[in-house]
Amino acid sequence: MERDKRHGYENCILAFAVMAVSAFLMSFFFDFYFDMNDDTMMRDIMSGIYSGTPDGHNMQTFYPLGALIALCYRISGSFPWYGSFLFLCQFGCFFLVGVRLCTLTDVLHARIQTRTGDDGAWNTAGDGSGMRRRIAGKLLCLLVLVFFQWGIWLIHMVNVQYTITCGMLVGAAVFLFLTIPGGTFFGKASGTLSVKAFLTGSLPSLLLFLLAFQLRSEMALLTLPFLGLAGLFCWWADRPVFEKKNLCKYGGLLLLLLAGMGISMGADSLAYGGEWKTFRQFFNDRTTVYDFYPEVLTEERFDAELEELGISTGSQILLDNYNFGLDERIDTRMLSNVAAYAREHVGGERDWGAVFKEKLLLYRYRSFHGSDAPYNLLVILGYGINIISIVILLRRDRVSCFAAAVQLALICLVRSGLWMFVLMRGRDPERITHPLYLVEFCLLAGVFLRHLRRGMYSAGTALLLICLWGLWKGAPAVSADQAVRLEAGRDWEAIDAYCRAHPDIFYFEDVYSTVAFSGKLLESRENILANYDIAGGWMCKSPLYQEKLAAFDIDVASEALAEGKADFIMSREEESLRGLSWIEVPFAENGVSVYLEKYGEINENYSVYRVIPLSGSGQ
Repeated sequence: MERDKRHGYENCILAFAVMAVSAFLMSFFFDFYFDMNDDTMMRDIMSGIYSGTPDGHNMQTFYPLGALIALCYRISGSFPWYGSFLFLCQFGCFFLVGVRLCTLTDVLHARIQTRTGDDGAWNTAGDGSGMRRRIAGKLLCLLVLVFFQWGIWLIHMVNVQYTITCGMLVGAAVFLFLTIPGGTFFGKASGTLSVKAFLTGSLPSLLLFLLAFQLRSEMALLTLPFLGLAGLFCWWADRPVFEKKNLCKYGGLLLLLLAGMGISMGADSLAYGGEWKTFRQFFNDRTTVYDFYPEVLTEERFDAELEELGISTGSQILLDNYNFGLDERIDTRMLSNVAAYAREHVGGERDWGAVFKEKLLLYRYRSFHGSDAPYNLLVILGYGINIISIVILLRRDRVSCFAAAVQLALICLVRSGLWMFVLMRGRDPERITHPLYLVEFCLLAGVFLRHLRRGMYSAGTALLLICLWGLWKGAPAVSADQAVRLEAGRDWEAIDAYCRAHPDIFYFEDVYSTVAFSGKLLESRENILANYDIAGGWMCKSPLYQEKLAAFDIDVASEALAEGKADFIMSREEESLRGLSWIEVPFAENGVSVYLEKYGEINENYSVYRVIPLSGSGQ
């Protein structure tokens, strides 16, 4: 027992030291950014930059997590709490996996020690050689993990996105659950755990998944089947399967999981009552239209039908270019009508049989082309190593071989079902697909460690080679991406400085002119209310949005523009693509003729406009 405790401390120290060095080197060669402006908006809401007061209602995470981070900002507003949280989550996942790999190395070492005449180099002979080889084995495992960070996952380590972080948390949960100390490793059962020991050993996985569920519930639920498979595999290996003790172990864990999810959902529902409930309906309808049926706004064949629903040309234009915050007529009722129409006339007209065939071909194509291909190659490696392990196992234990083959088949079946679900919905960005690959690989890695007889280091070598290839290919692309982000960041800093230098005016920003902005992850910023906001986006029309406008004596955005309380910022690139006439249409529909007067420039890439009502026009 004392030896196990000593090894536990040793494993934690080694894993922490290696991850700390990796994080330091990564920060030396690269900057850490929020991958998208969604995370930047979430940070601004929770820090108080958005509304003036730190608030947990960020719409993306569950309220308890958002409120906790907001509380931290109330304590120290300048510290980058949200960015630090995501940073710790990502490196924390690798740390926990690293500790577990070191623990498995101890298990493997102990088993080899008990074997006579087999690889005697591992035997502890009193000269310390055994300990050195044991530590060398742990460092090798950690080295492979570091190269995985750099060669496979580098872009997501330095460009951090909360959905991807959620997938990493679930992936770590799956791996840790499959490798609970005292379970089955390396083709041999280590003993049957008591109910208490099992639940204690499962606690890290449970907490990681619940944290992932708080962070991004949709992604956590999407990857939950993989965690369910991990539970099924462990349960089936814990014979007899239907023993009372086993039912208590796995049934108790399931109840804890459901209770944690239920409490999270209940607390979130209570926090989003009242006016927030109305806005959540608006938020969900907006998501339906923009994410799943965008053609209803972009294709002219729907214009007449939308007009029959009471949606004017000006409102359609603002919905199309996402600047719907400039039109007070676009409310929950209107967007609900658009969403209902889209579901009926766009979704209902689709030939789902043809769509299924199309997505099936897309599923095959994306497996070997585009940005998904390297991650799919990693997963194929996972299947390949497991298949080789099964072939080796076939000679000695046909029952275990069959069990492993069934597990692989189930994993492949579930992953195909999840992929077809994602593709059929028509929403498959990298922030969804890449975590799917990662969680699947973690599941395959756990299955491999449970069934292998030999070949662990050969598998590690193969993974290391793929990681080195990925680093050679990926590092230059990451560097180029960071250069683009740095340039975009200069524009954003210039806009922020310009707006704050003119505190008497509120500035509405064109949405598509600002989508490229993403702040630095660990940047310290004072949580001072900003006198600007995008003219659309997922927080537009929210209670916090209304609170923000009220702080600048603005009730209706269009009236504020016409009265000189607010001005408009747009990039020259978007101006050249779309012009400015679209801004005038909603005003004209309300009986106000206006023109836009350019009076300022920001960083030579952005223009500042003032809305000038023509004399004689009326409301």
